[in-house]
Amino acid sequence: MADGALKKVDPESPEFKETLEKTVTFTDKVLKQFGFVYHPDAEVVQSVQFGLTRNKLIYDKRFCPCFFVTGNKEEDRICPCKPALEKEIPEEGKCHCGIFCTPEFAQAQKMEEALEAAVHQHSRGLSKEECELLLSKEQFDSSELEALLEARSLGMVSFQLVDVREWMEYKSVRIKGVDHLVPTTSFYESIKALSDKQTPVIVYCHVGSRSAYCQNILKDLGYAHVGNLTHGIVSYQGEMERG
Repeated sequence: MADGALKKVDPESPEFKETLEKTVTFTDKVLKQFGFVYHPDAEVVQSVQFGLTRNKLIYDKRFCPCFFVTGNKEEDRICPCKPALEKEIPEEGKCHCGIFCTPEFAQAQKMEEALEAAVHQHSRGLSKEECELLLSKEQFDSSELEALLEARSLGMVSFQLVDVREWMEYKSVRIKGVDHLVPTTSFYESIKALSDKQTPVIVYCHVGSRSAYCQNILKDLGYAHVGNLTHGIVSYQGEMERG
């Protein structure tokens, strides 16, 4: 085996380009053989194909570019590696490097990317399916919570928005659309107002730390899904109420 640390690979060289073409043919065959698809992000696919090509030129084998090549046959991963085929792709939907995915993972990834663009660029309204996908997250930013509150007002999703700050903070300013005040100082008593454990809950506080703590408690108490406004009300750009 050649010493990879000493060999420089020029991606513009004819040798690299020729080997890259063979690598692309190889990864295409892997897709067909196992019923996989490429990751929807073309940059991920190209990066891994470049890495496989580099390793082929240096080591004469397409070792996985995400791991060190140690020379130990039991440890070194040759693409498509056994852990990817037996564990990563069946359980996570993609291999460690990300180039090979199940069709279901790739479709979900496309939906998440389209959803993120729609929410943060305010490019269009969300579909009911997209709203439900957004609500399934555990951490939200201001734009995401605003989108969900709008979707709830249109009857597209259902959730409970819970303020876990203290009464004085709540009276001073709060997010418009909040359903319950559950102060952390009387949390276990006030939580009785949230009798429906199946409807998703989103919690918020001042900067996100108290609500993250309450989020974990609610999960332990058996609430089906609990999300958190990551940076709290100080980050929220939507409508507020006072008094």
